[in-house]
Amino acid sequence: MIDITENLIPLPPTAVALGFFDGLHLGHIQVVLETFHKEGLHSAMFTFHSDTALPKREKIENLLSNDMKLSLLDMAGVEYIYSPDFDTVKNYTGEDFVAKILIKIMNAKLVVYGFDFRLGAGAGCDAAGFRKICEKHGIDVIIIPPFSSDGCIVHSTVIKNLIKTGEIEKANKLLGYEFSIFEEVVSGNRLGRTLGYPTINQIYPENMVTPLFGAYKSITFIGDRVYHSITNIGVKPTVNYKNKPLAETHILGYEGDLYGQKIKVSLLSFIRPERKFDDIEALKEQLHRDKITAQQ
Repeated sequence: MIDITENLIPLPPTAVALGFFDGLHLGHIQVVLETFHKEGLHSAMFTFHSDTALPKREKIENLLSNDMKLSLLDMAGVEYIYSPDFDTVKNYTGEDFVAKILIKIMNAKLVVYGFDFRLGAGAGCDAAGFRKICEKHGIDVIIIPPFSSDGCIVHSTVIKNLIKTGEIEKANKLLGYEFSIFEEVVSGNRLGRTLGYPTINQIYPENMVTPLFGAYKSITFIGDRVYHSITNIGVKPTVNYKNKPLAETHILGYEGDLYGQKIKVSLLSFIRPERKFDDIEALKEQLHRDKITAQQ
């Protein structure tokens, strides 16, 4: 995939997917898929960096990091991506957007977007109005209707609420992949090691939706291998770590030093909520029970 954001190059005729795509869930993927296999057109995407597409006063709660988003798009087969800073285009009218971006930069012959798509100052241009502007300039339009899975409309807000309530399995079904953390491993207080359950510690990213605090079955990707693991997300109330959420993962069957490496940990299912234990021994006993649950 070629990112033309910082280095504009002439593009061949393109079919462009439009949207923020904060999660690349199953609904978003319907938009992306429509850009493939269009005769004479190359698949492209206009989107925003995951951390810049909301006013600064609003809390950002992404479903995946920008790096993971780009990686998924690349694997899907998108050929070109243009992702400018939100502030540079937030006041564009629909006419501005078509002329300055779709025609001048992306050489768009077809655009694809969802039924709830809006753009421009105050989100004043809706899906139907934008279609008229595109067609006036000779650009074909495909509007993707609501997409349902298991009787539920697939929408970012729905998925975020599931994650916040610990319903990670349902969230993963609507995402189409496992909700994941991809962060650098940092030094901890090494308590897990002294208890016989060494962990990797990752500071939970502030710009991602935070799952219900507690323990999760997970899988951890190290090199070309995948390990079963247990991940606790929370503020470690028993040992009074810090108020900042931390992802602590005990990797079953792995021994090694991962400090400084960016490691992907995917959450599979919720085991139990976070709680404060009476003492370290009670914590150790719970960790043993969590390990048995994960092994099963």
